[in-house]
Amino acid sequence: QVQLVESGGGLVQPGGSLRLSCAASGSIFRINGMGWYRQGPGKQRELVAGITSGGSTNYADSVKGRFTISRDNAKNTVALQMNSLKSEDTAVYYCYANIRGAGFWGQGTQVTVSS
Repeated sequence: QVQLVESGGGLVQPGGSLRLSCAASGSIFRINGMGWYRQGPGKQRELVAGITSGGSTNYADSVKGRFTISRDNAKNTVALQMNSLKSEDTAVYYCYANIRGAGFWGQGTQVTVSS
């Protein structure tokens, strides 16, 4: 059984920063891609950022230059540093991991950007 546990969400003012973390545990042999998705109010879930086991990254256009994804393969963790946050970044953020071809999701963490 694989579990992904996120932390680090919360309320922040526009222009502020937050760091999300996600730790994978359980029956893990090797994690391939990891990433962060988000789902805003009334919107579909969308990819925010992804990172391969080799460290290659990709970002949604809306967060390029503001968000940075990183991972620690030894600890099975992935993080998302979010800077210059905007109100439109308000969403539930989900951690994702591809493990041996199967997709796993965290429970989600709320990020609210508001003054």
